[in-house]
Amino acid sequence: MKQTELLRKILHYLNLESELDDYEKIHETIQRDVVFKGTNLWILMFAIIVASVGLNMNSTAVIIGAMLISPLMGPINGMGYSIATYNFRLFKFSVKNFTFAVIASLTASTLYFALTPISTAHSELLARTSPTIYDVLIALFGGLAGIIAITSRFKGNVIPGVAIATALMPPLCTAGYGLATGQFNFFMGAMYLFTINTVFIAISSVLISQILNFPIRTIVDDDQKKKVNRTISFVIAIVLIPSLFFGYNLIMNEKFNENAVRYINSVSLYEGNYLLKHEIFPKSRNIKLVYGGSVFTEQQKEYIRRRANDFSLEDAKIEFQQGFAFDQLTTKQSEVENLKFEINTLKLALMEKEKQVDSLAKTGLRGKEILDEAKVLFPQITGSTYSETFSFVDTLDVPQRIKMIVFDTMGRRFPDADKAKIYAWLQKRLNVDTVKVVYTN
Repeated sequence: MKQTELLRKILHYLNLESELDDYEKIHETIQRDVVFKGTNLWILMFAIIVASVGLNMNSTAVIIGAMLISPLMGPINGMGYSIATYNFRLFKFSVKNFTFAVIASLTASTLYFALTPISTAHSELLARTSPTIYDVLIALFGGLAGIIAITSRFKGNVIPGVAIATALMPPLCTAGYGLATGQFNFFMGAMYLFTINTVFIAISSVLISQILNFPIRTIVDDDQKKKVNRTISFVIAIVLIPSLFFGYNLIMNEKFNENAVRYINSVSLYEGNYLLKHEIFPKSRNIKLVYGGSVFTEQQKEYIRRRANDFSLEDAKIEFQQGFAFDQLTTKQSEVENLKFEINTLKLALMEKEKQVDSLAKTGLRGKEILDEAKVLFPQITGSTYSETFSFVDTLDVPQRIKMIVFDTMGRRFPDADKAKIYAWLQKRLNVDTVKVVYTN
């Protein structure tokens, strides 16, 4: 019973019909926004110019401002609404106005980019040339929010947000840039993104219109309905399939980039050579490494290449470049390069000294560790001295490095059997074959 009541409350909160506007008002609003003439046309043209300037100057704030004032959503919602209600007359009218708006937008953006002296493709332009499945999701859910806002009595400020999220204006401007500069890969990529946004905003309008049971204003038979549904399914498939491919490539490129960064960090310092610069090219699966230091041998290069396998980069191509060689420094090299050499040399020397200091510190404490462990077995041992030294024998040319232990027994004598046990224990404890043990009274 409680579960049923909870479900009823959830459905009540999700119910759209309680805030649904009058069907006639919704129809009039959608039909009015479809029209592109007079005010709407001038606003569209100005918005296109503003968006083009924003893309040209790589200004995100200007682009957002252009999307806020753009009226492009009107005919797209009109197409979706007319399909859901089988209003073919309104559908043709919406397509006609939408086509006119697209042509006007392309004309304005192409003229702007043909006249502007700045023609560099900045990041805001490039971002509109490679659509993925994520753009499909943005268009679909953004469109759902937009059509729900139109059908509600409480309009709120959803429409401007939808215009920003679905980003209809920038792709048209980027397509105009491609036409103006003769870069048709820009034109095709941007128009594909615009098509994704258009189709899935329209599809969201179809879904909400059918869910809310908008009245069908024309007589239509079942065959026509089936034909419309088949056409919609075909259009969705045609638009969706390429975006899935691009989305998969995006994920793989991001994964390659993450693994490459981890790999580069692991080989930034190798045998006295310092990584000065690196470049990652996910599309071509290529990594370029620029080192400063001694010239790498082929064996060293091969080792660095093999390290890439530890980071799932088996198919990556590793390229090497020598920034400068320490053993070939000349007086013409810059002070910065000399300083990098000195810093790198000092860093390596410091690391070696730290290892030596750490080893000496551990050696000094080893006598106490041995004393603590030996007293458990032989309480008569009261002191221990540990050292590592050289043993000189007149029959040998090279001295032997040995470990030496001196035990203080406070006048107590040790049986030979106990001394043998201690010797065997020290061999295992110190991991050596020979150890010098001295007992003092």
